[in-house]
Amino acid sequence: MNMGSTSSSTLPLSKLEFPSLNPRRIRKKLTTSTPFGFGLSNLWRNTTTGLSLSTGHYYAIRCCLDNSSNIGVIEDPAKDSSPPQLQVKTSTWNWRGYCIRYQYAGSSGPALVLVHGFGANSDHWRKNIPVLASSHRVFSIDLIGYGYSDKPNPRDFGVNSFYTFETWASQLNEFCVDVVKDKAFFICNSIGGEHLSLIPFLKNAMVNLSSPGAFSSRPNNSKNDANIRKIPFRFHEGVVGLQAAVMEPEICRGITILNISLRMLHIKKQPWYGRPLIRSFQSLLRNTALGKFFFKSVATPESVRSILCQCYHDTSQVTEELVQSILLPGLEPGAVEVFLEFICYSGGPLPEELLPQVKCPVLIAWGDKDPWEPIELGRAYGKFDSVEDFVVLPNVGHCPQDEAPHLVNPLVESFVARHATPQPSISTNAI
Repeated sequence: MNMGSTSSSTLPLSKLEFPSLNPRRIRKKLTTSTPFGFGLSNLWRNTTTGLSLSTGHYYAIRCCLDNSSNIGVIEDPAKDSSPPQLQVKTSTWNWRGYCIRYQYAGSSGPALVLVHGFGANSDHWRKNIPVLASSHRVFSIDLIGYGYSDKPNPRDFGVNSFYTFETWASQLNEFCVDVVKDKAFFICNSIGGEHLSLIPFLKNAMVNLSSPGAFSSRPNNSKNDANIRKIPFRFHEGVVGLQAAVMEPEICRGITILNISLRMLHIKKQPWYGRPLIRSFQSLLRNTALGKFFFKSVATPESVRSILCQCYHDTSQVTEELVQSILLPGLEPGAVEVFLEFICYSGGPLPEELLPQVKCPVLIAWGDKDPWEPIELGRAYGKFDSVEDFVVLPNVGHCPQDEAPHLVNPLVESFVARHATPQPSISTNAI
């Protein structure tokens, strides 16, 4: 693994001074960070970028960089007028005989494909699609098995695993060929994570299995809620984006990853003496009533809200709309089988194995209040040669695109602008 080094410093919020920037800069490591956690290299000459920062009060930072001035000052956000947002449309795509839902908006500019995390769907990008679509062609896909895409039963594939990073990466690349019809930037949240840490809850669940009414239509949430709060639902889509870029490097122009998974439950990261126990435990979940009982306990509004409040630092962003957008697709036929299959998936590639193979530029952004993927460990990913910036998002949890879109959207825009030089479209025979 080729490792570089980064350093950062904190600037006063009242006034920001920006050094001269080189618009041709490519893959240069961060040397300075702003109070928002992203490097000055993300800002462009001859452009104007508005960022909102929530720190108890709301400010707008207007970075006016031109040939005569390199000073950015705080302005009254009331003076800014946001452009009208574009309409987001929904459609379906037939992929290998399966119906796949996706959303799209925008008619010009570079193509972006937004990839959700485990248990989520394209609605998790509802605060990003219409904003990014003002200057990009934006697509957000429901990966097979999630959202309102088809959910084939994993048992129909015999001993071969279907819900793997290779499957989703192939889906992502073929989506670019069939639907986007162009090379694209992948914007991924965590899986774009990890499984569930189930043991605290399941100890309680196994006791409840022997009690009357254990398989009633509605579990006793009052007993399970405390344990559900301990369950870190970790997403993996950052790994999907990396895997796709490795498999078909001519399709991906760049990757932005938000809180990529550390994959601490991967079988390779477990001690040798614990691996047989892990496999036995996974078999128990897949092949007995315990797994479905667990899913039934999780798939309620109360449980989903508790889990989201665990991973969102600003819990005011955990709205009823968000809860329902996560919960309802999980009640679709086939969702429980997909859920159990994937939480038992402890194999596949690790981010540290994929990053050295990626040929396109990578930007990693990390909410520093993520309780599941500690930023102290995540910083190591910023030292790979393919990662041009590691951006700290202050006071943000595991899902920055939804919790802090005012930070994420400008970050994506500036990253894409750096690398969006005109390129020939991909051939429909690329895959």
